[in-house]
Amino acid sequence: MRRLIFSRPKSLRDVEMHYCAGCGHGIVHRLLCEAIDELGIRERTIGVAPVGCAVLAYDYWDFDVTEAAHGRTPAVATGIKRVRPENIVFSYQGDGDLAAIGTAEIIHTANRGENITVIFVNNGVYGMTGGQMAPTTLAGQKTDTTIAGRNLKRDGYPIKILEMLAVLPGVRYAERVSVHSAQETLRAKRAIKKAFKTQVDNIGFSIVEILSMCPIYWGMTAIQAAERIETEVATFYPIGVIKSY
Repeated sequence: MRRLIFSRPKSLRDVEMHYCAGCGHGIVHRLLCEAIDELGIRERTIGVAPVGCAVLAYDYWDFDVTEAAHGRTPAVATGIKRVRPENIVFSYQGDGDLAAIGTAEIIHTANRGENITVIFVNNGVYGMTGGQMAPTTLAGQKTDTTIAGRNLKRDGYPIKILEMLAVLPGVRYAERVSVHSAQETLRAKRAIKKAFKTQVDNIGFSIVEILSMCPIYWGMTAIQAAERIETEVATFYPIGVIKSY
C-alpha cells in the first residue's frame, strides 16, 4: 500500500515559477503555504506582494493577494488589517522593498505594533533591476554599482533591520532564519509558523527575516551561494531569535 509523505501544499498553485535557478524565493513560498495550511487559516489569509523579484507572488499562492507600490507594502497591509481585523494579513518583501524605499513604512508599522506579519527576504542585492547594491549588501561585496566591493566609508554600513526594529515596543516577535540548508529551512518554517501564530493570537507585530541565495547576481553557483550564506552572510546577520514575547 502506497502512503503519501510529501505533496504540494493546497495554498501553493501548481504552476511554473519565474525565479532563477538556486533562488530562495521558491523555497520561502512553499514554507509560507505549508505554515498557512497547517494553521488552517488559508480562507482568512490576505498577502501583500511587493515590487521586486517576488512581484508575481500572487501567481503562485492560492489565497487572496493584493499588490502594493514599491516599499508601501506594510502600509497597505495595515489598512487591510484595520478594515478586516478577522483576516490574517502578511507582507512579503525583499531587502530593496523593505530596507530602502520602504524604510519609513516598516519602522512606523512596527512602532505602532500593527497586528500583521512581515516576511522579509534578504539576499543582499537588488535582483529585479539588475544586481545593484542594496542596503543589506555586505562590506566588500561586489555588485553592479560596487564593482570593487561595497566601501563602508563611501556607502555606509549594511543595515541590520531586525536589530533596529527589535528596540521598538510594538515589535513582539522577530527572528532571522535562512534557507541555505535542509536544517535551516526547517527552522525557517517554524519561525514563519510562529509569526503567523503571533497574529492569530492577536499578540501584535511579527517579522521573520530570511537569508536567501541569489546565485545569478552573486556570480556563483547555487551550491556556492548556499555555502556563502553559512560562511559569510550569517556571520554578519546572525541566525536566531532577536525578540520574542
